[in-house]
Amino acid sequence: MEEKIKNALSEIKRGCAEIIDIEAIEKLVRNFYEKGENFYVKAGFDPTAPDLHLGHTVLIQKLATFQRYGGIVQFLIGDFTATIGDPTGKSETRKVLSTEQVLQNAETYKEQVFKILDPEKTEVMFNSKWLSQLGTGGIINLASNLTVARMLERDDFSKRYSSNTPIAVSEFIYPLLQGYDSVAMGTDIEMGGTDQKFNLLMGRTLQKAYDCKKQQAVLMTPLLEGLDGVQKMSKSLGNYVGVTDKANDMFGKLLSISDDLMWKYYELLSTKSLEEIKQLQEGVENESLHPKKVKEELAMEIVDRYHGKGAGELAKIEFEKIFAKKDIPTDMPEYEFDSGIWICQALVDAKLVNSTSQARRDVKAGAVKINQEKVTDEKLNLESGEFILQKGKKNFAKITIK
Repeated sequence: MEEKIKNALSEIKRGCAEIIDIEAIEKLVRNFYEKGENFYVKAGFDPTAPDLHLGHTVLIQKLATFQRYGGIVQFLIGDFTATIGDPTGKSETRKVLSTEQVLQNAETYKEQVFKILDPEKTEVMFNSKWLSQLGTGGIINLASNLTVARMLERDDFSKRYSSNTPIAVSEFIYPLLQGYDSVAMGTDIEMGGTDQKFNLLMGRTLQKAYDCKKQQAVLMTPLLEGLDGVQKMSKSLGNYVGVTDKANDMFGKLLSISDDLMWKYYELLSTKSLEEIKQLQEGVENESLHPKKVKEELAMEIVDRYHGKGAGELAKIEFEKIFAKKDIPTDMPEYEFDSGIWICQALVDAKLVNSTSQARRDVKAGAVKINQEKVTDEKLNLESGEFILQKGKKNFAKITIK
């Protein structure tokens, strides 16, 4: 029994950025093993976009982990709070969605989430059920639990206030409403990204204020960097892998991530054990495994998850065919440079030419390509991203610009 509890807690902690009140989580897991008692794990999603990306699934896969150890997932679709707009991490007020948009997006979320979660252990909930009934008196009573000074401790509010950027009063209400969700739902554990810490702690504060006889534990997952390896995965930034992406597109996108970022994707997205991942890392370090092969294995696993067993292998075959058609090798040397590097210097550092003067001549002659497009500007500076740099017909290098 103790070994099972230890293993459960190890899996729960895996890849987490921060946990508040791990003792409470251990007690809940212990009660499940010893008494068969279930507990409630909440995660809120404002359906501001019609589908999920892999950044969202970091948290959802952790919810699935809890389901294996007694957790009933409260998958909360914030149909009420999405009409306000949470400014977390934003420098300005988020655009408010119409009720019709929210409901349409929510249906898509519901369909996709069960690619990961067990529907038998999931309660899909909408916070309009209780928040729309609060009324003016309830909102005022709720607002009385927090001071303006405390609200301005939140980093994004503080920055906007000091720079005279407008903050709507409704935005102050948002974290209170998110916290009140935990009161209404009787939540034992709430999960979210590290950028949600202020809002997540609000649930603990309000459960105490409303005398709920419990204070939820909080578990925060790290933000997953997108394909650029710099910004967090986001649809608005275009650096995402969507759950509904076609298998071939998903495979190709995942193969484009850097070798360093690959290990974070393994820890947060793969179902392989930490020991298995460690063995892969050691294989890459001692050069018994090529990083590209290890990355392909991750890409195939994720494609299989969302498109069915065997889809990853088919996507790999198709990917290799496409590269062969374009005469692009699937295996090439990889280099990493700082943002702003001069194209001619990049050609030299990637060992495609011997000198910058030769590089200049090659660019002028039309012999240099980036991602299959000819480079015509010999003064070009490369900004952040990943590119296939080509000189002539047979000399290639994959470069990552940070």
